[in-house]
Amino acid sequence: MSGTGSPQSAAIDAAGIRVVVVAGTWHDAITDGLIAGAQRTLDASGASWSLVRVPGAFELAVVAKAALESGADAAVALGVIIRGGTPHFEYISAAATDGLTRVALDTGKPVGFGVLTLEDEQQGLDRAGLPGSREDKGAEAADAALRTALVLRDLRR
Repeated sequence: MSGTGSPQSAAIDAAGIRVVVVAGTWHDAITDGLIAGAQRTLDASGASWSLVRVPGAFELAVVAKAALESGADAAVALGVIIRGGTPHFEYISAAATDGLTRVALDTGKPVGFGVLTLEDEQQGLDRAGLPGSREDKGAEAADAALRTALVLRDLRR
């Protein structure tokens, strides 16, 4: 499982940090789990946050960029891409990853990466933070975005 070796992180105080969670609408059981994990992490940190839904993973980057340019301190991108029988998986996975990386670099603000690229639906259920899941990738993406926003805030002081 990909979570092997992940760091154990203490709680953080992210009061004053504004986050926009941008989530796709495909595979709603998995995506809803990712959103719930991000929500738990953001609420526990004291950050303020909002949720914006987009059609799919391809649209995450442009909306994350708009959120960051509108004043958010960080974005959390959540989506699900499941491999099918065509090259579509590779194109969308690469576009989402490259686009979100570009958004972070262009804006100088963190984008928590919670886009699951999966072979099958069960892999997503195992990573979505649902009861019985082995991992909580929504929580991890939110935590990464918050911690990076705090590091950047300290560096810029």
